[in-house]
Amino acid sequence: MKILITGVAGLIGSNLARFIQNETEHSVIGIDDLSCGLRSNVPENITWYDMSLDGSGCSDVVFSTWKPDVVYHFAAYAAECLSPFIRCYNYQNNVVATAEVVNSCIRHGVKRLVFTSSMAVYGHGEPPFSETDPCIPADPYGVAKLACEHDIRIAGEQHGLDWCVLRPHNVYGPGQVCTQKYRNVFGIWMDRYSRGEPLLIFGDGHQRRAFTFIEDLMIPLVKAGLSPKASKQVINVGGEIPISINGAAMTLSRVIGKAIPMHHIESRHEVAQSWCTVTKSEELLEYRDITPLSLGLDRMWQWFQRIGSQPTAPGPVIEMEVGLPSSWMKD
Repeated sequence: MKILITGVAGLIGSNLARFIQNETEHSVIGIDDLSCGLRSNVPENITWYDMSLDGSGCSDVVFSTWKPDVVYHFAAYAAECLSPFIRCYNYQNNVVATAEVVNSCIRHGVKRLVFTSSMAVYGHGEPPFSETDPCIPADPYGVAKLACEHDIRIAGEQHGLDWCVLRPHNVYGPGQVCTQKYRNVFGIWMDRYSRGEPLLIFGDGHQRRAFTFIEDLMIPLVKAGLSPKASKQVINVGGEIPISINGAAMTLSRVIGKAIPMHHIESRHEVAQSWCTVTKSEELLEYRDITPLSLGLDRMWQWFQRIGSQPTAPGPVIEMEVGLPSSWMKD
């Protein structure tokens, strides 16, 4: 079976590509423009296209050449709190890019599209969020992800495209970009520590999140693409034990083995509490939240020490500065 992964240089895409190669008989083709990923993440023995999903349909050549059976669409720009200040970029790189993938899946008879949405679709509410909870996004990123979910569902109804929508959250681990200041909190913190800078925490740090170690997602991701049980299902998948941002920073400090200075800065517009139920992912995808945060961070820290802070593409141009946190205006 041929499997196409968009965003193959990112954290989730690269780890899944490697897992499929090592643990299955399937072949992998990748797409990534390295705007949010690392070239070193891409497995050397896969066919990889350096290509943007910009709505022009240029990726159609990949579909027509390889005729993938399953498509995992991970390519996106996931900077939730920045999204109000990059609305056009956000919708272009999430909604328009996904529309291009959906078009190609329909035209070329893809057997299933797996789309990674986000917990951001729930917005403010009372966690843990379940798949039946109302979706009222609190920012343009959540709006974009929810729009993609609806479009994929419509493609299933009108064109017969099979799909599975996953809503992961706060995924971390080896392979994560660490030098983009708007996204990936543990990567940002490790990079700042390596440069002798304090860990920045927005507001009082009492916001609570549940974090998801990348290796715990591998079997569920494969099943999302191949299992009949996952057909046309929306499924939360991710850590179920919440921790405050202050607590997460202290956990990283213990992993590194040093007391790291922490600097609280102005708060930003964000959901205060966010984590999900895991019952459906356990039943349909065999998901298990088995890696404690301290162990996952230790593995990520060991990886970071080996590779260091690898340069990545610059972040998006800020489109609107009204209300932009001052810590994001310094560059």
